Formats: sequence, C-alpha cells, structure tokens
Amino acid sequence: MRQRSLIIKISLFSGIVSWIALLVTDLLVFFGSQHNMPSGIPEEARYLLFDIFIISLFFYYNKTTGSAERINFIDLLWRVFVMGLLAAIVFLLVMAFYQLLEGTRLEKDNYLFIIFFNIILGLSIAFLVSTIVVWKQLILYQKSKRLINSWQLFEYTLLISIFFNFFTTRESINQLILPLAILLILGIILSINLKWIAYLDYKKKWKSIFLVLGIGMFLGFALKNLFELSSPDEQQILTNLPYDRNVFLLASFGFALNYCIFSLLVLFFNLPTSSVFEQKLEEVMNFQRLSQSTQQGYKVDQVYEILLESTIRAVLADAAWVEINNDQKNGQLLLTRNIEKEEVKNIQHYFQTNKRTIDPLKITGSHSRGTDRRFFDSKRVDTLQAPGYRSVLWIPLIVKHLPIGVLVVLKEVADGFNKEMVSIVGTFATQASISIENLNLLDETLENERYREELKIASRVQKSLLPKKPIFNEAFELTAFSEAADQVGGDYYDMYQVDTQKFIIAIGDVSGKGTSAAFNMSQMKGVFHSLVQLDFHPDEFLIHANSALSRCLEKSSFITATVLAINTQNNTVEIARAGHCPTLFYSNARNEAIYFEGEGMGLGIIRDVTFEKYVEVIKISYQSDDVIVLYTDGITEATNEQNEQFGYERLQCLLNKNAALEPNDLKQTLIQAVFEFCGQKVLDDDYTIVIIKFK
Repeated sequence: MRQRSLIIKISLFSGIVSWIALLVTDLLVFFGSQHNMPSGIPEEARYLLFDIFIISLFFYYNKTTGSAERINFIDLLWRVFVMGLLAAIVFLLVMAFYQLLEGTRLEKDNYLFIIFFNIILGLSIAFLVSTIVVWKQLILYQKSKRLINSWQLFEYTLLISIFFNFFTTRESINQLILPLAILLILGIILSINLKWIAYLDYKKKWKSIFLVLGIGMFLGFALKNLFELSSPDEQQILTNLPYDRNVFLLASFGFALNYCIFSLLVLFFNLPTSSVFEQKLEEVMNFQRLSQSTQQGYKVDQVYEILLESTIRAVLADAAWVEINNDQKNGQLLLTRNIEKEEVKNIQHYFQTNKRTIDPLKITGSHSRGTDRRFFDSKRVDTLQAPGYRSVLWIPLIVKHLPIGVLVVLKEVADGFNKEMVSIVGTFATQASISIENLNLLDETLENERYREELKIASRVQKSLLPKKPIFNEAFELTAFSEAADQVGGDYYDMYQVDTQKFIIAIGDVSGKGTSAAFNMSQMKGVFHSLVQLDFHPDEFLIHANSALSRCLEKSSFITATVLAINTQNNTVEIARAGHCPTLFYSNARNEAIYFEGEGMGLGIIRDVTFEKYVEVIKISYQSDDVIVLYTDGITEATNEQNEQFGYERLQCLLNKNAALEPNDLKQTLIQAVFEFCGQKVLDDDYTIVIIKFK
C-alpha cells in the first residue's frame, strides 16, 4: 500500500514538473528565435520532456484507476467523461478568451499562445491516457492469459512508440505508416472484448451509451484541436514536435475512438434483450432466495412473502395471494399482495357460484390422491369476470406429498398467463414448498436438539445424585455401577453410614423410563436422605418411604427397592424388600450363592397403612469373604437376539464361579457376561449393580 502511494506521488510530481519544464522550454526556444539568440536547449531535450510527461501520466492513472472487478463500470466511464469534459471546457474558455481579445495586442501575443497551447495539450493528453487506462480495465474484465498477453503486446508497443518522435519529421510521414498500422490493428483486435456490457442492466446500458458517446465526442474534439494547433503555421510559433505526425498520439486516439464505436454498437444491439435478460436474472435471484430461505433463518411466513413477491415480479402480475389451510401454529393463513382480503373473498365467492373451486384439495378430486403425479402437475389457468381482474392462475402448495394450500395469481388482462409463466410460477411454488418442508424439519431438528441437550443436563444431574465414592470400611468393601438405557433412567442406589458400626445400603428401580423415571428417582433420593438419618430399621424405613412417596408419585408410578442395614459389630445384615429383585448372597463357608426373596410390595402401589403387612425383614450373619449382590431387573431381564433372558440362574452361577475375585473385578466380570450374552442387541432397560464383599 505504501509503495503504491509512493508511486502515485512520484508520478504526479514527475508529470507536473515535466509539463512545466516543457512549457518553459517552448518559451525559451521561442524567445531565442525571436532575438536571434541560441537557446542552448537541444530539440531532443524537449522531446524527452514530452515523453516523460506521457509516461508519468500512464503510471499515475494506472495506480489511481480501480479495476472493473472492484468498482462500478459506470464510475469508470464517468471519470473519463469528466476528464474529457474538463479538457473541452478549458479549450472553449480559451477560444472565448481570444474572442474577447480580438483586435487587441494580446490577440497576437505568441507567448500567451504558447502557454494556452501547452495547457490544452496537457489536458488533452491526460484525458487520452485516462481513457486508455479505463479501456484497459474494461477489456481485461474476465481476463484470460491470452487476452493479457495481447494487451501487454499492444501496451508495450504503444509506449515504445512514444520515442518515435526522436526520429520523426514532417517529411518522414512514410516512416509512420507501418508502426501506426500495427498499433491500429492490435487496437481493433482488443476492441472486440466487451464482456462488461453483458453485466449491465437496462438503465446502466443507457447511462453507458450517453457516457461513451460523450467520451467519443470529446476524443474527436481533442484530436481536431491538436491537429489545428499543430498546423505548419502554428508550428512556426511553437517550433516543437509535429503532434499531428506523432505515432503515439495517432495510435492512441485511433484505439480510443475505435473502442468507443465498438462499445456503442454493442450497447445499442443489447438494449432490446436487456429487459428479458434482467427478468431471467431476477427469476434466478428470486429462486435462489427461496432455496436459501432455510440457511438465511427465514420463518414460514417470510417464505410465503418471498413467494408472492417473486411471483408477481416474474410474471408481471397485478395481485396474488397465498391461502394455507392447515397451518399448525396459526390455523388458516391468508397472505395477500396488492389485493385486499375482501376482494379475495369476492373472487372465492365468484368461483363458488360458478361451480368452480380453487381449493387445492379438490383440484385433482380427492385428498387421498395427493401422491398422484397429476396432482403435482395441476396448475390451473382460468378466466375471470370479477371486478378488476380477467385472468387467474392457481397452483397447489405440496408439503410431504400433501396439499397444504394454494397460490393464486391475478392479472387485469385476459389470457394473461402463457405456458412459460405457468412453468415459472410452478417452479417457485415447488421451491417454496421444499423450503417450507425444510424449515419444518429444521424446527423439528432444533427441538430434538434442545431435547437432547436437556437430556444431557438431566443425565449429568442424575449422575450427580448417585454416590461419588463408595463407603470405605475395614469390615467390607463396596463397589457399584449404574447405567441408563437412555440418557436418563430410573435406577437408584445409595449408601449411608449411621455410625462406626452401622451402614445403610439401598437400591431402587422406578417404574417406567426416561425423564419421568429420572424425576421420581430424584424424589427417592430425597426420601432416602431424609429417613436414613432417623436410624430406622429397614422395615420401618420402607413404611415411612411408602408414606412419603405415595403423596408425590403419580398413581401409575411406583418404585421397587431393597434396603440393607449392615452391623459390623455383630456381623449381621438386615434385609427388607419392597417388590425389588431378590438379594443374591454368597456364603463362602458353604461355597454357594442363594437368593433371599422375602415379602414385599413396591413403594406407591399400596398407599395406606395396610402396606405394613407386606414388609418382611430377613436377618443373616456374614463371615469373611461372603458376598452380597444387589441389582435391578435390567440385569436379569436383559435379552439376546433370540429373545432369551439372562435370568437369575446365570447370575447365580457367575457369582458361584467368581466369588473369590475382588469386588471391582467381580463387577466387571458380571457386566461383561451380560454384554456378551446380549451380543449385538442393545440393552433396553437401565441396569445397576451393587457388590458388597466382607473381609
């Protein structure tokens, strides 16, 4: 960026200095010729200043003129037009000034003439160079390697021609023909690159015509002025380069004028098709808006609005409406454009009285034939005698193979819809239906995603309700594992140390699955921690738990549970069961695993005092290396691909074989055995296991 700014400043400074030096040189040379004094300035020095001036302008305009890819075409043309207008205005002001000086001594003042000539020359060449640079940007729009090479050949040849003035005189005109012809041919070849015109709309093409026409007129005006001011009579005063024989100026003016002519011709010939092209382009843009409505985050109502707007513009309709019959959120929906809802009712009444319908459910006869191909092709064009309208087109809107509504388009003229218009509107309606279906699917996806996120939160909360660390005691070792079939479940286990010798262990299984089970499980957690601190016996604990849970559980819900009270002082375990799975006990002395069932009814099934009748306490003594296994029915009722259950017997056999393992190893062995039994079939219930091994 700094380098570009530096080049602009240096080139501008160089151009100004070279122009001033050229002016001073002309004045000194003329002064010397008038007083028969040698000026001491060689003619080649003046030629060199002229060349430096042109090259400086090329650098300046190349760096200050933006490319066509980055700025508007009209802006580029306007800049050149303004420069040409400025040069023309200055020339006219000079002519007017001389008209005012007519008959005075200043009219014949040659020094004043030299000053004005150099001003006009400088502005004309600046205008010419700016035109060439802008033409370059337009020609290289959508450039290719071949086009770049062609332009570089022309540009370098043109710049080299600047130095031909060192070898050119009025008598050597034949020497100019070949280089001038080459440059003009290259310029004509480049002039056919007019791709930028195709990207102008109708209004911009008219603006471009006026601007290019003005630029061409200014170019012709500048060329005429230079020829007149460089005539032999004037050269006697200027004693300078014969500008009317300068290869660079002639080739540059020829190229610039050629490109103006080519541009005007192409612009004029493109005008008749511009409106059609713009209409097609607008159709594509509207179709894109409909197709991208999902990504843009539009709502369903906004899609209908885009459909109405796109349809009216595409077929030049006078009015339209969308009628949706089964909008789940808003009920019946009616959106109109350029027509009042009262008029819609009048037109609907007109169709009803004439035994015709615009009900999408009846266009093909019945709702059940919604998947028939004829339904999708049903686009109706009809005539109207309603006030203000003579043509009507209606197209059903289909979502998930079912009609949800109808798009109605109206025109004030009879036979206003041709086959192409019907096809365009049908395409818009189809895309709008797809977008609506996608929006509905997106809403469902977002809802499911929110539900999954809520489940993840619930899962984290539920896991936080389970004990983070097992109880550590010298008399026994405890380990546990719990996993929900879904993200949340209803299995529960907990443990509490009453004092140094007494410990309470509980396991539960809430009826049902998912979030409702998880909610009831959290209630069980609260009841457990409220009662366990009161040091109830297991049977009393279950009675009070049933009373508390009966007040908060739904009538269809219940919780099975088993409560163990371990007393390490007298080596006993008291077991109370509330409809839960039998407790599995391994006796090391007998080398045998047995089930303790006992009486018990699930918490919340019986919600009165009669629940006490169903509570039984089993008291056992334990010895070193005895094992107790608590579990939920997700373990024993796990099924394989043959729909065979894992069962109590397999669990019992596994404990008999592996009771010598450490509790963690035993837990892994039991769980792995369940997974291997199920094979590819996913466990469809929560499963929890608690293992206690006495030391």
